[in-house]
Amino acid sequence: MRVVSLVPSLTEAVAVSAPGLLVGVTDWCTHPADLGDAVRIGGTKNPDVRAVVELRPDLVIANEEENRAPDLEALRAAGVEVLVTEIRELPQALGELDRVLVGALGLQRPQWLDRAEEAWARVEPLGELTAFVPVWRRPWMVLGRDTFAGDLLARLGVRNVYAGHPERYPRVPVEELAGSGCDLVVLPDEPYRFTAGDGPEAFPGLPAALVSGRHLTWYGPSLSEAPQVLAAAVRAAL
Repeated sequence: MRVVSLVPSLTEAVAVSAPGLLVGVTDWCTHPADLGDAVRIGGTKNPDVRAVVELRPDLVIANEEENRAPDLEALRAAGVEVLVTEIRELPQALGELDRVLVGALGLQRPQWLDRAEEAWARVEPLGELTAFVPVWRRPWMVLGRDTFAGDLLARLGVRNVYAGHPERYPRVPVEELAGSGCDLVVLPDEPYRFTAGDGPEAFPGLPAALVSGRHLTWYGPSLSEAPQVLAAAVRAAL
């Protein structure tokens, strides 16, 4: 089977589960480090549709948030089968991974998926903490409603104060964020690369948890270690 992945998380999930299936991946697909002979076909938002078609894939796997509908429609118009995932919370992620790997690709359910499910089932919340989660600056944007990352944090006992916002990624003035009265700010290293020297200084006096974006936003093999990694980052901040 020949597979093209337009989603970094799904690229890792397929590559770890069945090395050799992937013939095309995006420029943002960084895990695992060795993707063999897979051709880079552009970004998640601007894939080279012609290059994908020329790879003659049996299946293109995509995501309704990360990929644009016009690109997926163009692939279908060219006769390519496209499977689109929707992932807004952990149970949905586990189900969609099973649908892709077992249902669509015909693989045996991978052990890492079982380990991920078990790891999250054992999670003990850190408490009843409140936080906001910037994903960009200039302008400042944060996690809003209905996000996978927000769901993971909630399971760890960290409530996103903007989870009820009508937008999924609202722009919020930094002054409002700094005065939100939260217990901490959670700063991932993607899509914006927040670091110890770029981000925390905007919120003086507020504990800042610098977290791995891959463990917070990716749905794949990293899910099995994400509870421990994310909890450790929050504890270190507090």
